[in-house]
Amino acid sequence: MRYWNILLMTLAVGALSACDKPPQATVLEGKTMGTVWRVTLAGVDAARQPSLQQAIQQQLDQDDQTLSTWKPDSVLSRFNRYQGSAPQPVSADMADIVTEALRIGAATHGAMDITVGPLVNLWGFGPAKPPAHTPTDAEIAAAKAQTGLAHLRVIETVEGQWLQKDLPGLYVDLSTMGEGYATDHLARLMEREGINNYLVSVGGAVLSRGRNAQGQPWRVAIQKPTDSENAVQARVDLQGHGISTSGSYRNYYELDGKRISHVIDPATGRPIEHKLVSATVIATTALEADGWDTGLMVLGSEKAKALALQQHLAVYLISKEGDKFVSWMSPQFSAFLIDDNAK
Repeated sequence: MRYWNILLMTLAVGALSACDKPPQATVLEGKTMGTVWRVTLAGVDAARQPSLQQAIQQQLDQDDQTLSTWKPDSVLSRFNRYQGSAPQPVSADMADIVTEALRIGAATHGAMDITVGPLVNLWGFGPAKPPAHTPTDAEIAAAKAQTGLAHLRVIETVEGQWLQKDLPGLYVDLSTMGEGYATDHLARLMEREGINNYLVSVGGAVLSRGRNAQGQPWRVAIQKPTDSENAVQARVDLQGHGISTSGSYRNYYELDGKRISHVIDPATGRPIEHKLVSATVIATTALEADGWDTGLMVLGSEKAKALALQQHLAVYLISKEGDKFVSWMSPQFSAFLIDDNAK
């Protein structure tokens, strides 16, 4: 897997005098799935850092080995190469990811589609290199013919879980939800380790529990949707929830004089071109937030707003209107927003 958008950042603790040293957090970080992971812990003995670092990296490497479309021997790559229709065994975790993806896909009327892999690859955002020229209508149509959530199903029995496809060329790409899954998985690891105060993140997905080293709520900043500066657009108190942001402005390339976004619209088979540049979602889990933000990005501002209100989602959207960024939030999101003007 390869992820490139990192649109959320934890807020630094304000400076204190040398004689008033705050309790120190334990910060661990590394690389996985083509992006970075970060774990911030409160109240953890520094002597545990090496063993925790090893356990975290090992778990994330296993997740990548399961979900990657870049590794030919991953569980998902083997499923994608399979050309038959017989159910294929998968782990309970993978079944859960696909089940959630299918649910959100249906709710977004197919805007969030994990079978869009052939189009992702066609436009150069998968393992293959970017195309030398804009794909033709015929190439796009051929790739679209190999997609569709209706061709994929999860089967769960007392014996285990299976994935089944009725289209031999169906290619599942879980990049849209991989960061969220891995983040939730890190949270479960922390709980197993007896750690109750943590903030964990993989790429653009974040989840928190408990409080930080100063006994304060964990807070996250949403970055302004621009690749020319690293500034804060808004700040939120996660309140033990997961958050994920999808943006169209950092993972792109130039092709035939046009800026090509990595966000592909399954309906058109082409990268999005509308004014919505960033969608942030807060949900119970990072996995759910990660699925919704992608679907909303595909839909564009007006359809995303309508769906957020219909589904009662905590959503923060940023659109580019001329030279300005215009933000919109759902009523549910406002409950998490930190008012910097409050006294």
